[in-house]
Amino acid sequence: MSWQTILAIGSGGFIGAVLRAYFNGLISHKVPHDLPYGTLGVNLIGSFLMGILIAYFMYTTIFSLHMKSFLSTGVLGALTTYSAFAFESFLLLSGGHILLAAINISLNAFGTIIMAGSGFYLAKLFIK
Repeated sequence: MSWQTILAIGSGGFIGAVLRAYFNGLISHKVPHDLPYGTLGVNLIGSFLMGILIAYFMYTTIFSLHMKSFLSTGVLGALTTYSAFAFESFLLLSGGHILLAAINISLNAFGTIIMAGSGFYLAKLFIK
């Protein structure tokens, strides 16, 4: 991996991590919750944006390799947060909130797949 790719991923990761903390805090503060909606929100939005990007990566040549790395692995890799999702689900389970844990796991697992596919097909409509 070249130093330019490493720099692209690292700088994108910085931006994505800051965006994740900001949006997670904003959503968690504004939406009363029993579920961790902040993490769910960034995972759904990030998955939708990843679907859009992958469509553009596949059907256009407007992004360089470094820009692809910056946006996908860097920004969106840091924006979405599987480790937080896993730990929050563990906390729900260990706290005896089995139903809330199941809802959280289902929404994250299926919701992110649906959002990634939705973003991909939506972008594909605009590209072709």
